[in-house]
Amino acid sequence: MIPRQATIERKSKETHIKASLNIDGRGDRCDIRTGIAFLDHMIELFAFHGLFDLKLEVIKSDTAIDIHHTNEDIGIVLGKVFKQALADKAGIRRFGCAGAPMEATVARCVLDISGRGYFKFNIENDKLVNNGEKQEYSLNYLEHFMESFAHNLGATLCITLQNGSDDVHTNVEAVFKALGLALDQATQVDPRREGIVPSTKGIID
Repeated sequence: MIPRQATIERKSKETHIKASLNIDGRGDRCDIRTGIAFLDHMIELFAFHGLFDLKLEVIKSDTAIDIHHTNEDIGIVLGKVFKQALADKAGIRRFGCAGAPMEATVARCVLDISGRGYFKFNIENDKLVNNGEKQEYSLNYLEHFMESFAHNLGATLCITLQNGSDDVHTNVEAVFKALGLALDQATQVDPRREGIVPSTKGIID
């Protein structure tokens, strides 16, 4: 099988980010340096449980103001590097569905690498909408990250957070783990369809 690897670099007035990815990795060969310690930890968990080898470096950011642009732009770069590594997406299973628990909290992730970017975040406990707003990270930041990722990968991504915790770390960690597990499923090559694009249209843009 042709190595499914990619390297991209994105520069804007707010950020300069570089990422290298091997989809068919082991998950334990990662180097994540975003300048946001909490997000480093979350992306490491995502890559480890998804078995992706990932290097991601934020070379320049405007985190002196806040983490909004950097958080969003990391999602953009991560989506783009996966899309590039998947190329024409021939042979992949395309769909993935996984859940990850953290104590009583359960995050469920369902995705379809369809070429159509769409994101929906369902929080089953309304009081958690601004969970962690005064901390380094929040569910609002998580939503912006995932939306950027889904649109730039070209995937329909639906995440549900059940029985959410008062601790933002618990909620966000469960989501990143579930995403890694689901994306691993969706990007795996099905030997019955090797070389075939998994769409009746014959193409996934």
